[in-house]
Amino acid sequence: MKETRTLAAILYDDFELLDLYGPLEMFGTLGKAVEIVTVAHQKGAVASTQGPQTVATYDFNDCPRPDLVLVPGGIGTFAAMEDEALLEFLRTGADTAQVTMSVCSGSAILAKAGLLEGRAATSNKQFFTMLAAAGPNTNWVESARWVEDGSFVTSSGVSAGTDMALAVIAKLYGRETAEKIAAYTEYTWHTDADIDPFVSYLDAGDMGEVMEVLGRGAA
Repeated sequence: MKETRTLAAILYDDFELLDLYGPLEMFGTLGKAVEIVTVAHQKGAVASTQGPQTVATYDFNDCPRPDLVLVPGGIGTFAAMEDEALLEFLRTGADTAQVTMSVCSGSAILAKAGLLEGRAATSNKQFFTMLAAAGPNTNWVESARWVEDGSFVTSSGVSAGTDMALAVIAKLYGRETAEKIAAYTEYTWHTDADIDPFVSYLDAGDMGEVMEVLGRGAA
């Protein structure tokens, strides 16, 4: 096992803050066991859906080969799905990565890259059918909090990514380590991958309303 795993956190305009930082809080608490690098189409500041920016220290050409990949969701998902450079980076990275993870609508980006063909996956529940359209040959699991299929792990919406991250940590570093991180961060870990309490909101989301609240106008 490598002494330090490199986790490439993907950034794109209008990514969801908690999709990214929930999992990174958990992985970052592993200390020197994981080196987190941020990567985007171009180096520099990338704005989230909520406004705060995160700096990408690498671009898709010079990013170190990742052992772990994290793809957040966000309202920028649909534009990101058309970024061929991003999709190719994911194809190349996933080919050698030990684990490729997505949170929320990030699974639609993986699907658009062709990485979820014939695999089981999940996504944000409120916009589930709309996002699942990105992968017509994917087995989309409505009820799951997160789904592991081979080296790919996809989670439901936003906060589910933190649960997924702890599950991946438990697999790579042991259950006791994951439980210690949950306790240290005072996080109540939802440990059942098969049950998402938010499935009752399946397809109940209104993208126009979301965009209006965010001050972005109509979707």
